[in-house]
Amino acid sequence: MRSSLLCGLLGGAVVLTLPAAALAEGVSITSYGHSALLIKGGGRTVLVNPFKAVACAAGLKEPRVAADVVLTSSRLLDEGAPIAKGTYLSSPGGFDVAGIRFEGFAAPHDRLGGRRFGNGVIWRWNQGGLQFAHLGGTAAPLAPEDKVLLGRPDVLILGIGGGAKVYDGNEAAAVVKELNPKVVIPVQYVRSGDSPADCDQGGPQAFLKSLPGVPSNKVGPVLTLTPPLAEATRIELMP
Repeated sequence: MRSSLLCGLLGGAVVLTLPAAALAEGVSITSYGHSALLIKGGGRTVLVNPFKAVACAAGLKEPRVAADVVLTSSRLLDEGAPIAKGTYLSSPGGFDVAGIRFEGFAAPHDRLGGRRFGNGVIWRWNQGGLQFAHLGGTAAPLAPEDKVLLGRPDVLILGIGGGAKVYDGNEAAAVVKELNPKVVIPVQYVRSGDSPADCDQGGPQAFLKSLPGVPSNKVGPVLTLTPPLAEATRIELMP
């Protein structure tokens, strides 16, 4: 799948051509915790990883909201629960939905080549004049073709909390160094206090420590981004 998508991306500039509405500048991003984000921009809404309040998402309010498109890392209940309204995308491939081109490709969801949790889906799309990459569904190092497909994202959504199917802080920092995004939005980590029962994830400290030269900001539940973004990478920690 990645090979065919790679050929499509490199073979012609029309692959990611978008209507004017999708190119309107700027987005607002609302965090629901865990790895759920609602991204509004370009006249469209994209919900990332709706969850059931189980495992590491225990105690959180479930994002039972409506969106034009619902992107999921997998069909696991903590990152792809069927609780929202919208067109669900949970499999690799190229999809044109609501005037946006989404490119999804498979990557191992664990450090065992997918033998434990199978494959997750990495997503790439353009919204509000910004290029997004969503890597919430892998704990494996990026393959060379992954780096070509993702390019340099404006906004990188990245799991950092560790555990069996999420990058730990050092692994996530290595991905940031490889992709050199302008904005990093960490997800799938424990925000405060102890981990919920049945949760193997930790906090953001190891990730931040592994990127000592990168500024980090604690922002509120809504983040507004307007292009052009500053070239230097920065981390936006959302509740």
